[in-house]
Amino acid sequence: MNKTVKPYKEIKTRKKQQVEQMFDNISHRYDFLNHFLSMGIDKRWRKKIIGILERYRPESILDIATGTGDLAILEAEKLKPSKIAGLDLSEGMLEIARRKAARRNLYHIEWIKADAENLPFDDGVFDAVTVAFGVRNFENLQAGLAEMLRILKPGGVAVILEFSKPKAVPFKQLYWFYSKNILPFLGKLISGDASAYTYLPESIAVFPAYEEMMEILKDTGFKPLPYIPVTFGIATIYLAEKI
Repeated sequence: MNKTVKPYKEIKTRKKQQVEQMFDNISHRYDFLNHFLSMGIDKRWRKKIIGILERYRPESILDIATGTGDLAILEAEKLKPSKIAGLDLSEGMLEIARRKAARRNLYHIEWIKADAENLPFDDGVFDAVTVAFGVRNFENLQAGLAEMLRILKPGGVAVILEFSKPKAVPFKQLYWFYSKNILPFLGKLISGDASAYTYLPESIAVFPAYEEMMEILKDTGFKPLPYIPVTFGIATIYLAEKI
C-alpha cells in the first residue's frame, strides 16, 4: 500500500483536508499550470481515455477528482452519456468546472462536492468511472477503489490515469530532475503555493505503479486489464472491470 505523503507537512491535519486546501489554493492557476508544465501532453492522455471508453459505450459516467472538469467535459462532448457527474473535494476547482461547462452549454453535467472514499450514490448506478491524476491523492487508496467498485454496474469499467515512474534511461533521470527541481520552482512562481508542486513529485515517488497497482485493484475486487504506459511511462492508464 502507498505511503502517506501530505502537501503541508507543517500542518497536523488529515491528508484529505490538506488536499482540499491545496487545490482550493491553486485553483485559479491550475489549468494554466497543468497544460504549461506538461507541455500540453495531458490533453492527449485524456483523449486516449475517451478512445478506451468508446468501446464500452457508457450511458452513465462518474468522473472522480474531476478538478476543473476537463475530463468530464470531454466525456460529455465526445461520448454523450445520458448521465454524467464530476466529483471533487475542492469547491474552488468545481466552481471553475461549472463555468467551463456553462460556456459549452453542458448544463446537464452534475458537479458534486464530496469525498471519493464515501461516494453519495447507491450501489451499481454507473457504467464507467474515471479518475485522472486523482487516486494518488486519496487518503486511503483501497477505500477509494472499493467505493468505485461499489457504484459500478456489473460489467462496468474503471479507467484510472495516474502519474508513474519512467524506467528507460536517460529519460528516467531527465524526468526526475525536471519534477524535483524545475517543476516546483515554476509551480511556486506561478501559483504562489510552494508545497503543491513539491508534493507532486513526492507523491508520485511513493505511489504504487504498474504491477503493484494492478494487484491492489485485484485485491479490491476488480478484474484488472493490461495497463497502458503513456509518454515513456510518465503516466499510466489502468483499466479494471467489475465482474
